[in-house]
Amino acid sequence: MHGSMNGKGRKKGPWVVFLAAGIATCLLLPACSLVKGTYRLTKGTVVMAYKVTKFAGRTVYTIGEFTFDVVTAPLSWPLTHDELETIDGLSPKEAIAQGRVKASPYVVHGRRYEPMTVAQAETYRQRGIASWYGNETYRQPGGHMTANGEAFKPDGLSAAHKHLPLPIFVRVTNLANRRSIIVRVNDRGPFVEGRIIDLSAGAARKLGFYERGTAEVLVETVSLEG
Repeated sequence: MHGSMNGKGRKKGPWVVFLAAGIATCLLLPACSLVKGTYRLTKGTVVMAYKVTKFAGRTVYTIGEFTFDVVTAPLSWPLTHDELETIDGLSPKEAIAQGRVKASPYVVHGRRYEPMTVAQAETYRQRGIASWYGNETYRQPGGHMTANGEAFKPDGLSAAHKHLPLPIFVRVTNLANRRSIIVRVNDRGPFVEGRIIDLSAGAARKLGFYERGTAEVLVETVSLEG
């Protein structure tokens, strides 16, 4: 179940050039509109130590008290968001297979989204409304893959974001009860006006807004070291 139950004369900077290029590309696509980022870039970054362990077919990250078991999904699995039309000009699965997802532009419902660069993401910080998704996958046979090709786990600690590069870790704080968790951003969404992040059902439970469906949160990039 989705959370809706209850996101003159001056030298042009690199971001201006990047945006202009995106607009030019979008103009070549029929019925395409460019979605500009509305996120904040600050000098503050959450820095945390981490440990990574690799096994056959999976990688386990340990960040503080949180553990993330990352498994690559078979390409035969359906996407969690089948509204993804293209990624980097390719079909979503072709882009995933070629590893062309991380900060590549993508199209949903005819709208072209331009993710921020990895460098920009290092100082991302935003306050807004979070929702959750994933419960619907329990009622469907087999597994589902995220927009970067990972196996989606509704009970895990993951998230979908429109503008962050994939994958990336962020700290999410529920501003109503001050609970904070770390989640792995590996999917695209939410494509609902006014929401900045879509959390897995498991993450929503830990933050205490599973029943309510949405919550006001603070999202901050986690910089890993160690």
